[in-house]
Amino acid sequence: MPDLPCFYAPETQAHDPRFWMLRGVPSPNKELPERAARLLTGLARLNLTVATPPESDRAAMRAIHTERYLSFLETCWDEWQEFPGAGPEVVANLHPQKASQSYPDGIVGRAGWHLADTACPVGPHSWTAALRGVDTALAATASVLDGAPAAYALCRPPGHHADADGAAGHCFLNNSAIAAQALRDRHDRVAMLDIDVHHGNGTQEIFYDRNDVLTVSVHAAPENFYPFFLGYARETGRDAGKGYNLNLPLAMGSDDEAWLSAIEAALGRVRDFAPGALVLALGLDAHENDPLRGLAVTTPCFAKAARMIADLGLPTVMVQEGGYLSDDLTLNIESFLGGWLNRRP
Repeated sequence: MPDLPCFYAPETQAHDPRFWMLRGVPSPNKELPERAARLLTGLARLNLTVATPPESDRAAMRAIHTERYLSFLETCWDEWQEFPGAGPEVVANLHPQKASQSYPDGIVGRAGWHLADTACPVGPHSWTAALRGVDTALAATASVLDGAPAAYALCRPPGHHADADGAAGHCFLNNSAIAAQALRDRHDRVAMLDIDVHHGNGTQEIFYDRNDVLTVSVHAAPENFYPFFLGYARETGRDAGKGYNLNLPLAMGSDDEAWLSAIEAALGRVRDFAPGALVLALGLDAHENDPLRGLAVTTPCFAKAARMIADLGLPTVMVQEGGYLSDDLTLNIESFLGGWLNRRP
């Protein structure tokens, strides 16, 4: 079996968010440290060695995110603790219409500006975890740039809902977008394929007006599913990026056949683009037993998808995105990476 460089930063386990609002009810957050433990079990079953990533050049994240947002993430928890009566996590309770409103000075206002929803409360270890998630993605990227055909980054927290200026959907820093930008240092064109059950709205917004990074997403239709406001087929790019964003939304509950058909269409667009490298935003939450039940993909289907994507023959950075806590999470990462490793030469 060929080797696959894998990376994970143990410090990210300290990020243990608590608050979430589900249908108006305060609920336990779903982005739990146990997710990473179950994914690591899958890697161990495949006899894959997991390395701890070194600290990366912080310029890489500054190429994607605004300085004011990075400053907010770094300092907001400490500022929040000084606020009278503040809770243990930074949670926004208001959200501006940014196009017509002004950036505030106070911590409550800035929290509303930068935190798009209640799925991304900031705790005492969130900033460190987000930084180490970026380190993980960039370590996998460096392996691919050094000649590895593919590498896997077990990033936690995930990243594809974070845009240049804000967090959303459990995501703080966009690990996949940062990896794609790092690949651009070597390749004129880079493709991003996102197969998470949720549309990668943050990634789309980051690259929406560019033609050097193709963004393609296969996901559950957003009319009644997160992120609701983006992910529609009509969104194809803006200005120079027109035609370089492809969304392939699927009806809720779609099965293996529909999912693989959409992935095949996505791969066709990637082939036409002829990139030098690929970033795969690897969500495992399309599974039939995922708690959010967006799609109904079976565990063996992940192996089939892996073989299809691997057959592109592109240098590939796999960045872990979603996959909520379930008994199938270990089986699903084992299926996907096993399918990748055991494909026909």
